[in-house]
Amino acid sequence: MATSMGCLILLCLVSPLLLASVVHGHPWGGLFPQFYDHLCPKAKEIVQSIVAQAVAKETRMAASLVRLHFHDCFVKGCDASVLLDNSSSIVSEKGSNPNKNSLRGFEVVDQIKAALEAACPGTVSCADILALAARDSTVLVGGPYWDVPLGRRDSLGASIQGSNNDIPAPNNTLPTIITKFKRLGLNVVDVVALSGGHTIGMSRCTSFRQRLYNQTGNGMADSTLDVSYAAQLRQGCPRSGGDNNLFPLDLATPAKFDNFYYKNILAGKGLLSSDEVLLTKSAETAALVKAYAADVNLFFHHFAQSMVNMGNISPLTGSQGEIRKNCRRLNNDH
Repeated sequence: MATSMGCLILLCLVSPLLLASVVHGHPWGGLFPQFYDHLCPKAKEIVQSIVAQAVAKETRMAASLVRLHFHDCFVKGCDASVLLDNSSSIVSEKGSNPNKNSLRGFEVVDQIKAALEAACPGTVSCADILALAARDSTVLVGGPYWDVPLGRRDSLGASIQGSNNDIPAPNNTLPTIITKFKRLGLNVVDVVALSGGHTIGMSRCTSFRQRLYNQTGNGMADSTLDVSYAAQLRQGCPRSGGDNNLFPLDLATPAKFDNFYYKNILAGKGLLSSDEVLLTKSAETAALVKAYAADVNLFFHHFAQSMVNMGNISPLTGSQGEIRKNCRRLNNDH
C-alpha cells in the first residue's frame, strides 16, 4: 500500500508533461503543440509578434523564414543546425551552395531568441522557433494555419555536406527531388504541396538561368517555358553577370500565399525547372498540380499537413542536444 501511495504522489509530480507526451506525442514522435504551455506560456505569442513586425517591414521575410525551416529540416532533421555560425568546432551550413548569398532571416531569429530568453531563460529551442516562425509567416501572408508540434531540441553540430547534398536543388531532376524527400520519410504529395511554398518569395537569376539559354545543353531555352515570360526574364537575367538579381517565384501574386503558383505552372510560367517538372515529368505530380490549381482549400489543407510532416523529420527530444541560449552557437562555444 505504501509503495502504491508513493507511486501516486510521484506520478502527480511528473504527470503534466508525462501525460501530455502520452496523449499528444504519438503522431509526432514525442512532439506536441502544448509543449511550452506551462514552461513558457507566452512563447507562441512572443514568436508571432516579432515575426509579424518583421513581415510588416518586409513581406519577403515571410518566404525567407519558411525556407529557413525547410533548409534546417532537410539536413540532419529539424534541429536548428542551419543557424550555427562557423566556429572552432563548426563548419557552418550557411556556406553551402543552396545557402550562401541566399538564406536569410537570421537576425529575426536572433530577435525572437533574445525575447524568449528574457521571458523564459533556457527553455524554448531555436529549432522550435524556426517551426513556429514558418507557420506564423505563412498565416501572415494569407496562407493556412496549423498547430505546430513542439519540443524539438537544438543540435550540437552542423553538416555542410548534408546541406550541399540533401536539399532539393532547382535544377535537380524530378526523380532526384522525389528521392531526397522519400529519404526523409516524405512522399510525393509532400513534394508537390511543399513546392507550393513558392507562391511567395524570390529566386536569384543563378537558380533558373539555364532555362533561359541552355536547358538541355543544346544552346536552346527550355521548351516548357512560356516564350514571352522567358523573354521578360532574360531582360533581368543575362547569360553572365547578375547572378543575384531577384525575380518573384509567383509572378501573378508574389506577396500572397495562394494557389497561383500551380496556375502559373499550368501556363508554362513556373520560374524554376523544379517547379515546371512537377507538371511535365510525372502523371502523379501533374494530377496534384492540377488539383491544387483548381482548389485552393485542398492545397491549403495539404500544405499544412505536409509542413507538420516536414517539421517531424528526426527531431532531437528529451535529453538529446541542448537548448541554445544563442541560436548561432553552442552553449559551450564562447
